[in-house]
Amino acid sequence: MKKAGILNRQLSGALAELGHGHGVLVCDAGMPIPDGPRVVDLAFRAGVPSFAEVLDGLLAELVVEGATAAEEVRTANPAATALLEGRFPDLAYVPHERLKDLSSGARLIVRTGEARPYANVLLRCGVFF
Repeated sequence: MKKAGILNRQLSGALAELGHGHGVLVCDAGMPIPDGPRVVDLAFRAGVPSFAEVLDGLLAELVVEGATAAEEVRTANPAATALLEGRFPDLAYVPHERLKDLSSGARLIVRTGEARPYANVLLRCGVFF
């Protein structure tokens, strides 16, 4: 058994299968989940696990070359905006409807228990070399 890193076997396995350019949507409990991408649902109850906890855990495991969030997060969820801009200085913003469209092309969707609006980000995987 692993003693460190991500212990959830579905998530750990899904991360190991990602390659350069693949998309990973980290989303709140209210984000519509499209058919197609692999989904790892970590939501246990409202707020558990939080968006920040899941995002930070994923960032410890992934190389990320870009990130996109809904522009609505800037007015509706200042805490998520601060979190995202702190981790992604070049964060791109698109309308929420566009983010939902883009999420259908993601390779993996990780659903958190976050219950605040627009706590969603689409990550683009990079390479470690």
